[in-house]
Formats: sequence, structure tokens, C-alpha cells
Amino acid sequence: MKLTYAQKLEFYKKGFVRVPGVVPRVMVDAAVKAINHSFGNGIDPSQMTTYNAQSFCPELRQAPETTDLYNRSPVKLLAESMIGAGKVNPVQRGQIAVRFPLLDDPPPALRPHLDGRHSPHNGVPAGELRRFTMLVGIALSDVNTEYAGNLAVWPGTHRLYEQYFRENGHDILMRGGAEGMPPIDMPQPKMITAGAGDAILVHYQIAHCASPNVSPHPRYAIYFRLQHVDYKQQLHEALTDIWLEWDGMREIVAQHKNGQSTGLAK
Repeated sequence: MKLTYAQKLEFYKKGFVRVPGVVPRVMVDAAVKAINHSFGNGIDPSQMTTYNAQSFCPELRQAPETTDLYNRSPVKLLAESMIGAGKVNPVQRGQIAVRFPLLDDPPPALRPHLDGRHSPHNGVPAGELRRFTMLVGIALSDVNTEYAGNLAVWPGTHRLYEQYFRENGHDILMRGGAEGMPPIDMPQPKMITAGAGDAILVHYQIAHCASPNVSPHPRYAIYFRLQHVDYKQQLHEALTDIWLEWDGMREIVAQHKNGQSTGLAK
């Protein structure tokens, strides 16, 4: 299974693409059942901040109910069709991301971030950047409206950040919190709707966040952070060359470089 030309073009332009119905329902149900069984044993309230920042159900992060969603589904082939066959490090764990309903009215503002930067609860040491190549989200529940725990993205920020890092370097990423986000003019965010079993493929360098969930239902998802096999050697180089680790995107990049062919730079 590969992405179509149109899907790759959307990814090139926006930095993300949703692929519907990729993961079989039986695999989605197995993952949700395991998560709910874990919740039935109790959730430690003192760990909620860490769970939200890192992962719920830490005992399930490496369980087959989690990792099979990538390793034994078509999602792996989709990712390799973009990064390159054999160019992705083995995926051994996922992030179990649950967003419970809030009572806030109106909901809190969206707060964009880039992954791999230090914060007090996300497990990334201060002064270290844990960049990766692609974020893969698997929806385990239907998200049909905005402000329902959607993955929110700022389309095109992969290219905007690339330009910023070329002109200013990447030292700002070593700062914590909002001060560590490059000061660019942000486009309007998009809260992605999805159905259970959909895959959302996202370039590392896209500003994103989980939207507040003011719906009546928890939002269930699992995220995988894919690393190119050479990502350590080009940890910083890929910040200023955003298609360095994307062999399967070469044709699109060559055809539409600088947006000359289709007006993608607009």
C-alpha cells in the first residue's frame, strides 16, 4: 500500500494527511479493550500530568495491542512509501493518548508546540532535542466535531519553520515552554476530524497540539514517532532541509520546489 500522488501532494503542501480506514476494526477494538481494562484497575490521580504529557497506560506502550497498530497494519507500508523502504527504525512502542472531557466553557485556547523539546513532565532532558521524522496518529475513537480532543495542526508550518531555522539557527528549541517556539506568523489552525481506524501522518516539523475536549466522550488515540535510520547523524541538518529524510517524497519535491508549478508557496 502506498499513498497516492494527490495524498503526497497534500502532505507536501500542508505537512500532514489523513488516510481513512487504514487500521482494521478488530485491531482498533483490541487496543481500546486493553486501554479500558487498564483504566478499570484505576488511574493514579497524582500521575495525570505525566500521563497527559507522555502516555497513559505505560504498561501497554510496548504491548502488541499497541505496536501492532503500526507494525502489523498497512500504516507501516504507507509510512515507508514516504520515508523509504527499510529507512525507518523499528517501532517498539507507542504513546497512548487519551483526552478526557473538560467542563470549560468556552474551551481553552490552542497552544502549538513541536515535539522533542524539554518540558517539566514530558521526559525530555533540558538542553536536548529529540527530533524524529514522522508523527503517526491512529484514531481509536470517532472525532466528528471540533474541540473534541482532535489533533490540531497549523498547516504549512513545516516550511515556515524550515525558513526560520535557515535564517536564525535552531538554538531557540533548547528553551522550554512557549519561549522555545520560533516566532513566526502562524496560519490558522485546523482541528482534524477522524474516524476510528484512520491514520494521520504528520511531518515532524508541524506545529500541533491536542485540542481541548469539551465533548461528552473521551478521545482515544495512539501515536508513533518514526525515526529515519540516519536521524541521529542529521539531527539538526533536517531542520533546515525538511525533505532530507523523505525518499518517497523526492518526485513531489522536485516537481513543486518553491511552489513554482502549482502555487504551493502561496
